Amino acid sequence: MKRIGKRPGWILSVLFCLASQGLTLVPSPQIPTAQGASAFDRASDALTTVENLFKALPDSAFENRNNRNALLKRIDATSAQLEAGAYVGAIKTLKGDIEDKISQWIVVSQQAAVIDALETAIASVICVEVDGLVIPARSIDLPTTGGLVTSTTVVRAAGTGAAAIGAYCKVLGEISPVDPTAPKIKFQVDLPATWNQKAMAFGGGGFDGSFPSVAGNVGFGPTDQKVPLGRGYATFGSDSGHQAGPLGSQDCLFALNDEALRNFSVDAPKKTHDAAVFIINAGYGRKPKKTYFMGGSTGGREALAAIQRWPHDWDGAIALYPAWNDMSALLQGQRIMRAMAAPGAYPNQAKRKVLYEAAMTACDHLDGVADGIISNQTACNAIFNPEVVRCPGGTDTGDTCLSDAQIAAVNIVNTPANFNFVMASGLQSYPGDNVWGADLGLTQADAGGYALQGFVIFLTLGIFQPRVPVPAYVPYPIFPFVEGPPYLGPFMDQFMKYAVVRDATGTFDTLSIDPENPGPYAHRISELSRELDTSTDISKFVARGGKLLLAHGLQDVLVSTRATEVYWESLQAQFGPAHVDKFARFYEVPGSGHAFGGAFTPGWDSLTALENWVEKGIAPKNQIATDTAVHAGRTRPLCEYPTWPKYNGSGDPNSASSFTCADH
Repeated sequence: MKRIGKRPGWILSVLFCLASQGLTLVPSPQIPTAQGASAFDRASDALTTVENLFKALPDSAFENRNNRNALLKRIDATSAQLEAGAYVGAIKTLKGDIEDKISQWIVVSQQAAVIDALETAIASVICVEVDGLVIPARSIDLPTTGGLVTSTTVVRAAGTGAAAIGAYCKVLGEISPVDPTAPKIKFQVDLPATWNQKAMAFGGGGFDGSFPSVAGNVGFGPTDQKVPLGRGYATFGSDSGHQAGPLGSQDCLFALNDEALRNFSVDAPKKTHDAAVFIINAGYGRKPKKTYFMGGSTGGREALAAIQRWPHDWDGAIALYPAWNDMSALLQGQRIMRAMAAPGAYPNQAKRKVLYEAAMTACDHLDGVADGIISNQTACNAIFNPEVVRCPGGTDTGDTCLSDAQIAAVNIVNTPANFNFVMASGLQSYPGDNVWGADLGLTQADAGGYALQGFVIFLTLGIFQPRVPVPAYVPYPIFPFVEGPPYLGPFMDQFMKYAVVRDATGTFDTLSIDPENPGPYAHRISELSRELDTSTDISKFVARGGKLLLAHGLQDVLVSTRATEVYWESLQAQFGPAHVDKFARFYEVPGSGHAFGGAFTPGWDSLTALENWVEKGIAPKNQIATDTAVHAGRTRPLCEYPTWPKYNGSGDPNSASSFTCADH
């Protein structure tokens, strides 16, 4: 094979001058790049590796002695295609001709290493095709000044079984704003060597500011099935148009800029989609046949907003614990933080345990079996009274009870917020959260040693009482988190300072804002609701055959499960229950909080369910979730709302077959 020439120097200049600043760690070996080496050179090296493997195989590895020369000629033909700039043609030769012949001409025992090298070569050629690619502004349907692929990296195949991910080209890029003072949208697109002609967008979380793990699993995902990239999806996601500082997903400083705020609130998913599809089309010579959106929390809102605002871009969506009425949820968060910041109102971890155990004693058995999971939450909400853990006289007498101030603060979590001003979105309230039986941030020991309890503590009440100014974080013994106030503490402080008050000094006392009666800030909050609260009218998405899967942890106290119930009930009011059954499903997951839960974290193959519905017309039935938390391996039925899993009275309580979906 003759040596392929270097790519024109101007492309390398663009590549290195505009290198991306945001990286997502991928647990796969990446081909190291010597300084000055081009994607073109790396593709040449990858083809040389395949060529050398063909040459090194013994004659006995081939079904016919002429097969080796035939394959080497095909490698030379591929080299010529690359030299001519026919990259898509080279990919087709490698994939449709050489790989097919390997399976026919080389004995099975000798195929693995050659196919692995060939897949790496295909990914390398894909990288050549998109390396330095300029994305014209006209290819993005919202105002931008265009985009650019800033780097490409070949990632070799890694993992086995369900953890297997084939070789792919990792693409980093950026979309430039109209306002030169606004930050760019930075994004990642992963292009697999073996593409299934489908694409999946990943949503973000919190205030975004970093890439979602587009090489990772879907939320609430199964551990016994491959991740989307491993299944052959081209995957993509973005930082939503700003790069977070030390506060990560709690950083809202970007909101001082109008374009950055609108990118986060509304526009980034569309801009990222259009840029990603442009790159996918360039890499493979065709656009995806199917495109799906998966997101949780903020990402769930992004998924629902995407199918509502740009329905023709999407064939289906998986929206998990979605903050669809985000402005309303933020105001509830402000209400909770004000309550928790009151003198003596913040319950420490020992008191949280007392409350949790009291709720379990009262409610665990209401689903027919005491198994550490409250499934009949409606009944629990009706009967449980936190007064059972009240300290004598209502004053704080220690860690074995809750004071009146602490009970009042927890009750704020349970009760709805009512906005006494006009919200432009039309949403005038936010339901409370299912706090009775929720893990509000137990210690890891009290959570049964749950490995991800640090996430739970971080996302719930943290370690310190919320206050202004927000206290600094300190190291926490459960990797990878740190001790600090409730997640909503700095989250709401940042939002009120920079999105509502627009205080560039960052010194405003945000706890002074009453979310139900915000006074001079009512108009600003109302205007923000136009973009942050998502319409439930997805009629255009439904009309084109789109399918929607919703799921929410029943004991989520960051984004209320009851809010997703409101979304579902709005769909039913608009379309009628029988019609909704044709395009959507909603599952509540007992025992799970916001994405995680020591009592139960579901592993659910939602992607296969969505594929079957969209692509084969097979609606989801009898869905099963497998616990991936403390009691890993036990199963429960995923019950369509408003039903819940009720124990049959006999059988293994760790098996879904022992439960029936019961109505309230």
